[in-house]
Amino acid sequence: MAFLVVARESWFVVSTGSSSTNPRRIDWSVVSSYAELLKTPGVARIIAAQLTARFPNGMLSLAFLLHIEHQTGSYGAAGLVLASTSIGQAIAGPLTSRLMGVWGMRRVITITMIVCALAVTSIAVIGMPVPLYMVVGFIAGITTPPIQPAVRTIYPKMVNSQQLTPLFSLDASAQEIIWVLGPVITTFVSLQIGTVYGILLAVVFLIGGGIWFLSSPELGRVRIPRSRRRLGVVLTKPTVLLATITGFLLVGACAAIEAGVVSVFGEGGAEAGIVLAIFAIGSLVGGLSFGHIPISPWALARRMFIVFVGMAAASAALNVWWLAITLFVAGIGIAPALAVLFAIVSSSVKFSDTAEAYGWVGTGQLIGAALGSAIAGFLIDHSGSVGAFWAAGGFALLGFLAAFIGRRWSPDLRGRDASPIPDTQPVPVQPS
Repeated sequence: MAFLVVARESWFVVSTGSSSTNPRRIDWSVVSSYAELLKTPGVARIIAAQLTARFPNGMLSLAFLLHIEHQTGSYGAAGLVLASTSIGQAIAGPLTSRLMGVWGMRRVITITMIVCALAVTSIAVIGMPVPLYMVVGFIAGITTPPIQPAVRTIYPKMVNSQQLTPLFSLDASAQEIIWVLGPVITTFVSLQIGTVYGILLAVVFLIGGGIWFLSSPELGRVRIPRSRRRLGVVLTKPTVLLATITGFLLVGACAAIEAGVVSVFGEGGAEAGIVLAIFAIGSLVGGLSFGHIPISPWALARRMFIVFVGMAAASAALNVWWLAITLFVAGIGIAPALAVLFAIVSSSVKFSDTAEAYGWVGTGQLIGAALGSAIAGFLIDHSGSVGAFWAAGGFALLGFLAAFIGRRWSPDLRGRDASPIPDTQPVPVQPS
């Protein structure tokens, strides 16, 4: 019932004007505001560039799962490789984000991009025993380029305070192309052409998108100040911890769903890609529709509940029509939930701590993608395809409970600026 109320509010706006005004009307500014936002200099370009650079984040978990399973004949072995990759990503997120305040964004992103591309390519083209796959996977994980914390730190310097929350919503909708459409592309390429090509396509996005993002002038205009706190202190903020845990569980649920869909329909048809595409469409519709709903302390729990309902229902019948319907419902909550995560983190930390805070949030999401696929793989081996949907439902339920319990730490952003807390010292801005 809660998600029906939220969905209704996404299309209609309650007027707070005089009594003579129609109390419930369609707010066409919701539609036009995204177009106006994209006209802001640099916004469309940097969204597209960072989206391309981060696209492998939504491809590699499933690509590794398929490739290692082909090489070893075991989803369990693939799960071990994904787990080692997730450990590397857990270390990398906050660490490389902090380094950007010391070495600069361009230098850190360039170095990590090159090493990560070499490691991922090695997994694709070199046959290895499982322990060596795990080592190379760890290297690929620890050198994941910190694109997300960089762009989240840049956003508040590109738009005014009124545009920041809609920008987070638009970015969250675009991010769903990474987490949901990315696996669709990986599925088609890996199953129709070959798993090696599925991984190498991710490398093309990694390098091409990384170069595009590095060429953005905004990286030269904004310098992340060196944080004066110890590494990890920002994670003691309840809001940052809430966003990290919930993001981990949300993306873990999505990754388990993706593995389950591929397992259900096998490698011979296009049904898996179609179902995942519908999943993506649901998320895009939700993100664009909910973008201007004011963020209350209950917003995250409500949106996670939508995800849980859809994913829990999906396991009832593993056929293409039922999965398409239930996953479309689940998708409606995904991008709106991510938008809440970005906004509450931005409004709760100082500018010098934003990169590290988003590094932790990004780490949670990347670990969720890897472990969601890994746990789903083990359950598929032992319980069949339905095991992956059980895993997804479990992740989504825990995500809803985390958001419900943590609502007391979720700031009320209704009518409030979502920009980071200013530092006490001036933040240098370099001319382009």
